[in-house]
Amino acid sequence: MGLSRWTSGEREAPEPLEGNVVATVVGGTVIWFTLFLVQLPFYRWFDEHDRTWWLWTCLAGGVLGLYGIWFVRRREATLRRERLARETGTDSGAGADPGTAPGTGAAPEGPAPAE
Repeated sequence: MGLSRWTSGEREAPEPLEGNVVATVVGGTVIWFTLFLVQLPFYRWFDEHDRTWWLWTCLAGGVLGLYGIWFVRRREATLRRERLARETGTDSGAGADPGTAPGTGAAPEGPAPAE
């Protein structure tokens, strides 16, 4: 019993959900910064009740959201580039740049055709 029925490998994993990730992260970042700005006028109250961490949590969420926006935009651009290269049949150049890690290029489509 337990987790073995889920982790035994007998079940196939579902496809990952792909949505508008950039819009989701931008929306979350805006919410964090908005919460920070709305709470800022009440700093004295938060300080008197030892709740200033609420403000700093919102600010940290907003700053981390800025990093998240940069990250997901870069990810989307890479996926778009790889999809375009796959559709046109050209090499995306993955691995040609010495700064790229191995295995970050496009995955092979399947086994090579028999000759």
